[in-house]
Amino acid sequence: MIPYLHLGPLQIPTFGLMVALALIVAAYILHADFLRRGLKADAFSMITIAGIAGIAGAKLYHLLESPAEFFANPIALIFTRYGFAWFGGFLGGFGAMIYLGHRANLPFWQFLDACTPAAAFGYAIGRIGCFLSGDGDYGRPTNLPWGMSFPNGVVPTTQTCVEWGSSANCKVHPAPLYELFIWSAIGALLWYLGSRWLRNPKSAGQLFALYLILTGIARFLVEIIRINPRSFFGMSNAQTVSVLSVAAGLILFFWLPTRPQPAPAKSKSRS
Repeated sequence: MIPYLHLGPLQIPTFGLMVALALIVAAYILHADFLRRGLKADAFSMITIAGIAGIAGAKLYHLLESPAEFFANPIALIFTRYGFAWFGGFLGGFGAMIYLGHRANLPFWQFLDACTPAAAFGYAIGRIGCFLSGDGDYGRPTNLPWGMSFPNGVVPTTQTCVEWGSSANCKVHPAPLYELFIWSAIGALLWYLGSRWLRNPKSAGQLFALYLILTGIARFLVEIIRINPRSFFGMSNAQTVSVLSVAAGLILFFWLPTRPQPAPAKSKSRS
């Protein structure tokens, strides 16, 4: 794997490079979605601010997962290049986007619909960074022909293989690649449905609900072959969040069409 790119004296982390690329691509997709929906807002500044909030949230959530370890050496852990939690990143980025959408006076549910393809593609590209750096987001040992090893990754697979009772040079599921392909497919589907539903309108917010359902199912399935520790009912933390995501998505998808619609404003007659 390639944890770093070396350009003369410069050492560039590939994970950070892919996160930056993910934000750029997400910004362009969001900008295009704003244009087709007639929403007026600066997608590029929104994604920049949400990206920073997401990175901060991912770091904070990871640190608070082990508070004793964090308070024992807070400065070193805050400024390390490693240790980011997906759920914390989601909360930070999502919260920032909600605030920015409200500040820009954008229709709430239409704004969330517009964010979904950008979020899916951004996540997919970000996982390339996990793959290149070998940061431990890979899966369990496997004998499948596309299994891969990460002996020089940030978190080498040699240790994981031994822990799972395999030989030190075993191969593992390339889970970040699975997520790259799955989330790209979800993003393409959401973009297509967004175009189709603009011509034949659905209730605003249903595309966002579908995003919660599809990404929740995808993350739950990928976690089956991941090495993350299990907690609630034999599920990993990510699987627990995925179940909640699917449940929330289903509730929203069927509730949104039934909610009372605001009455159109009446024009005032002139005397």
